[in-house]
Amino acid sequence: MTSDAPRQPPVVAECLDEVCVTCSDTAVPVTVTELRPDGLALVDTGAGLEEVSVALVSAAVGDTILVHAGEAIAVVAS
Repeated sequence: MTSDAPRQPPVVAECLDEVCVTCSDTAVPVTVTELRPDGLALVDTGAGLEEVSVALVSAAVGDTILVHAGEAIAVVAS
């Protein structure tokens, strides 16, 4: 059965920071400083340290990875 109700636009979270990685659709290069349990890593963003997921890539300490929305999507330099 199909619905004749009009489709609602998706809800988009409001960005409150100067740069919103998720909304700008930009991947950010960061350096892995520590691998943690459960597919996580501590990375140096240049502005401080942040924990991100590295579950989708094979990253090592010292690697530069691209991170989008808290998820590593590529290793760009080892």
